Amino acid sequence: MSTQAAAQSNKDRVFIFDTTLRDGEQSPGATMTLEEKLQVAEALDEMGVDIIEAGFPIASNGDFEAVVAVAKHVKNSVVAGLARAIPGDIARAGEAVRHARQGRIHTFVSTSPIHLAHQMKKTEEQVLEIISATVAQARNLIDNVEWSAMDATRTPIDYLARCVELAIKAGATTINLPDTVGYAVPSEHEAMFRSIIERVPGADKVIFSAHCHNDLGLAVANSLAAVRGGARQVECTINGLGERAGNAALEEIVMALRTRGDAMPYETGIDSTHLSRASKIVSAAANFPVQYNKAIVGKNAFAHESGIHQDGMLKNAQTYEIMTPESVGIKETTLVMGKHSGRAAFKDKLKELGYELGDNAFQEAFQRFKDLADRKKHVYDADIVALVDDEAGSVDDRIKLVDMEVVSKTGGVHHCDLTISIDGAEVKASFDGTGSVDAIFNAIKQAIGKDPHLVLYAIDGVTGGTDAQASAHVRLEMNGRIVSGNAAEPDTLVASARAYINAYNRLLLERGAAAQGATEAVAS
Repeated sequence: MSTQAAAQSNKDRVFIFDTTLRDGEQSPGATMTLEEKLQVAEALDEMGVDIIEAGFPIASNGDFEAVVAVAKHVKNSVVAGLARAIPGDIARAGEAVRHARQGRIHTFVSTSPIHLAHQMKKTEEQVLEIISATVAQARNLIDNVEWSAMDATRTPIDYLARCVELAIKAGATTINLPDTVGYAVPSEHEAMFRSIIERVPGADKVIFSAHCHNDLGLAVANSLAAVRGGARQVECTINGLGERAGNAALEEIVMALRTRGDAMPYETGIDSTHLSRASKIVSAAANFPVQYNKAIVGKNAFAHESGIHQDGMLKNAQTYEIMTPESVGIKETTLVMGKHSGRAAFKDKLKELGYELGDNAFQEAFQRFKDLADRKKHVYDADIVALVDDEAGSVDDRIKLVDMEVVSKTGGVHHCDLTISIDGAEVKASFDGTGSVDAIFNAIKQAIGKDPHLVLYAIDGVTGGTDAQASAHVRLEMNGRIVSGNAAEPDTLVASARAYINAYNRLLLERGAAAQGATEAVAS
């Protein structure tokens, strides 16, 4: 049964359209490798996401190839490719998604007065002609076509209705009315959907979709308001990843509908026990740490420190928890592995944690586990997750840390000697800094011969205890490009060095991708 037909047969069904691989990757520094994109896509597919927007095929050869790879890899989800209302874009998207079991072309055009005047430089009538021609072109290529009115929430309702009507007549099966700049408030957002659905001929034959940005912190609230107004598809990302302040967070949408079914009698096809794992996969792949107090998947989402709260939790968990940690896939950190654990036990643990590694990747992960177990008294599930994610994120790095020695003295000189490998050739460098990390980062820059700007440096403990692995996050900027790096090690300084090098490797990756073809930021 098609997505459209299913929506008509079940009015309470809300379809989840995930755009982590497209809109999410537009976050500065959130570039993912092809292997990481496939890992994210597999996690989304397994949890029951209805539509995966895999990328923007016209942007570059790399983006096109990534959409093709996801289309071939995904088993159940519809795979969508984004296209501007330009014939070449639409043809390229159609070529990419034709490899999917179920494909979709998602095309968009600006409709608001400010976009038409300053971005499109087109009249309203010219845009109407573009809608008719490009939606028809897409429909001739594939049966599943989504059309978006970019900046719909700042578009006069009468003109928006004309645009929607034309898109439906031209063959669109899904109509998206995005809050592109995060401008809407819930009451007017609900009213916009309700009005368009009531007044546009043929509206009952298509699915309406909401795509909300979080500039005012209202993306989830606006998405839920759109559902109340008649939308039956919500576009969102894992962890709310996305450009500027991000998108509506998938995990928040899903759990809000599940937890408050009394107020919002709608359901999704998402297996919520996969949410925590998907959050970790995306965080590691995009090198974007999840804030501690992030709803649903944050480190503190199910933590209780207040004495009153703890007392209530001991008596009845429902006093302060409206959902269980298990419902989103969060398990208590368990201690089960040690230096005497063998390959079979480690493989079983990886499977329990949601990992399926190939032979080479497994051997590398097992060796790192044994090394960690020799250095750390207790190895927890969270340690293993950090270890495997770290390995996956750096496997193709051209630059690697070989050896490092740091000398620190209170009130004195902080010195770093290090050796790195660049495409297999070793390079040595030394630097005196104002602190240990300053000495390390400057030594790396000296060895590489480049001087990127350090935008962010942060350290977090993977677990508790003085022997906990340190998770280091580094964000670099050079020539207008921003990338992030991540690494986990029991030694905080080694983790910092490896995170910096990982970020620089991603800078090399982005420069290579940019050279492959034209890129253009898209904010539908």
